[in-house]
Amino acid sequence: MNPRSTTLRIAALVFLLQVVSAAVLLFGLGAIIRQQSRAQALDFAETLRDDLLALPEQGGTPALARAIEQRLTREATRGEVIALVDPSGRVIVGNVAVMPPKRSAQQISDIRRTGHAEPEAALLLPTSLPNGDTLFAGTVVESDRQFIALVERATLATLAMSLLLAALAAFVSTRQIVHRLQSTITTLGGVGEGDLTRRVPPDASGDAFARLGDEVNHALDRVATLNAELKIATDLLAHDLKSPLTRLTSALDRAAAQVEEPAALAAIDTAHAEGARVLAIIDTALGISRAQAGFGRDSFAPADLAAMLETIAEIYAPLIEDEDRSLVVEAPASLIAPIHRQLMDQAIGNLLDNTIKYGSGTISLALEKSDGEVRISVADEGPGIPLDQREKALSRFGRLDDARGGWGAGLGLALVQAVAHLHGGTVDLAEGADGRGLKVTLRLILP
Repeated sequence: MNPRSTTLRIAALVFLLQVVSAAVLLFGLGAIIRQQSRAQALDFAETLRDDLLALPEQGGTPALARAIEQRLTREATRGEVIALVDPSGRVIVGNVAVMPPKRSAQQISDIRRTGHAEPEAALLLPTSLPNGDTLFAGTVVESDRQFIALVERATLATLAMSLLLAALAAFVSTRQIVHRLQSTITTLGGVGEGDLTRRVPPDASGDAFARLGDEVNHALDRVATLNAELKIATDLLAHDLKSPLTRLTSALDRAAAQVEEPAALAAIDTAHAEGARVLAIIDTALGISRAQAGFGRDSFAPADLAAMLETIAEIYAPLIEDEDRSLVVEAPASLIAPIHRQLMDQAIGNLLDNTIKYGSGTISLALEKSDGEVRISVADEGPGIPLDQREKALSRFGRLDDARGGWGAGLGLALVQAVAHLHGGTVDLAEGADGRGLKVTLRLILP
């Protein structure tokens, strides 16, 4: 594998290995130092206790007290801590001015020795005597504690430095990877915005990143070819189907003008309506294909979305009133965004058509802006669409059931989704207010 074919996961692994290794080494060293220091102090305390208990073979506690006084008077204590304490906690004899309130076996406590102004850390080893007194023998470990604290601070500082160095190594590795991938990311971003001519610049290094760029370019070449074939096919479809159907409807119009018999006129009107329906289906299907292929972005222009919704509402208001229903428009005073006005009008019109045909109750047409996106929603109080059928409702020719009407072709929501895709957005289907009806939200990403 080429050394330059590193990945972000490898960089993260290097970071973790460096941090874990440093932490184990440093904290392990600190633990060894603490353990060794405590073992030495404990060994010293045990030796001191045994020496003291061996001095007065007879005489009991008074003899032990005299032995302690003689030891403290005659010998340099070298950090020795000795105290003979009665059951009430009073120090009978020793070099400890005040005993700590809590004392347990092998516990390091802060004490103040006689003749010393500052408290010191000491390890005390208690031994219960037959008369109830307690002999405490131990050693001052203040210097050890200070040394251990210094080691701990040095450990934390070294670990912090290790973290910085490991983070720097991971950052450099990640930057290198991102730098190698940036051209591919930029190219795919441009393609996602509709520029199918973008390609990854050639790289002669021959590593995995270069091979990735070559494969991306091959895929984009294939997409461009298929897209061109789609455009040719749609143009041919428009020419081969729309033109004859247009001539057919025109011929039916002329025939209707020359026929007076009611039955014949009714038959001609029916044929004309079916022809117009087929033309509408073809127009919608072509619009979906072109929108999904990214055609139309060059027609984007700034538009006042609030004014657009008001205009659409005025057009559909009579149809809604004929159904004894009401339309409520909620939109800010002015919201400008670049859109394909014709397709957006058609998409919102399809949503209103659907709620007029299949919904019930009040219709809400709302416009909101937040978090860098625009949300246009249409909601009603009808039966809605079950959760398991919403994906089908967004597909082309995705009619949910035959009972929803005989004129639909299942293209309305598919066109809305295609228009959203053209604008870099999405379509969400959800329940309306209070869990009733259907709310369709068209989300558009603002530039």
